[in-house]
Amino acid sequence: MSRPFRFGVIAAAYGPGDAWLARARRVAELGYSTLLTPDNLHTHAPLPALAVAAAAVPGLRVCPFVLAVPLRTPRATAWEAHSLSVLTGGRFELGIGTGRPEARREAEALGLPWGSAAERLAGVRAAVAALRERDGEGPHTPVVMAAAGPNALAAAAEDADTVFLAARLTAGRDELARMAGMLRSAGRDPEVGMNLFVVGDDVQPDAVRWAGPEAAEALRDPDTVARLRGTPAEMAAELCRRRDELGISYLAVPETFAEAVAPVVARLAGR
Repeated sequence: MSRPFRFGVIAAAYGPGDAWLARARRVAELGYSTLLTPDNLHTHAPLPALAVAAAAVPGLRVCPFVLAVPLRTPRATAWEAHSLSVLTGGRFELGIGTGRPEARREAEALGLPWGSAAERLAGVRAAVAALRERDGEGPHTPVVMAAAGPNALAAAAEDADTVFLAARLTAGRDELARMAGMLRSAGRDPEVGMNLFVVGDDVQPDAVRWAGPEAAEALRDPDTVARLRGTPAEMAAELCRRRDELGISYLAVPETFAEAVAPVVARLAGR
């Protein structure tokens, strides 16, 4: 049986508090279930930003998207995550991963070691284990892991409640199907999510700049899974197709496209 759809908005925390809370309220007004906030040193720290958003917007779920494990010790991460889970009444989800490549410079700026890929993955698993220890017999704090390679997917299949497929922008359906199959082969059935990088018919110049020429060309492919296009009915049908074929039921939408995808959310959320 397919999991129901849910949708979150990826929004960086910046600017004064009133403006941040207005953006969080808009996410809820548009029908999205979750506010997803990136982890980097160029914006406000995600955990306090999410704490004030959760306090201001009843019912809104909050999740760092995702914490780079080298920027904190595993036990500190577990301590903060458990505290937020309790203080938000269970509306906090711990998003965690080994860290995007740019996070290496941020770890260095904080005076923290980056570590090898294996060491960073071990840090992710240590943070999750410490969180489970903190949770004890109480409510279970949901864990969201971003994973791409075989080792990370295997760890996520074992430890996470939700796994975001951190596929390359150039990845096709076959590659995503292979990644989703690796999750299912572990014998568990985590919720599976993916990012929507571009919505609509035009690939914006900003997307070309950060994606690079090869990935930007892939975004123009009408069948790419990194992009969603068409009328609300056509976009909803495409997401249903992805859920049927790949098991993807959780979509992370950049704040830039939140308004455009809202009619799709109204059609599909919770169904």
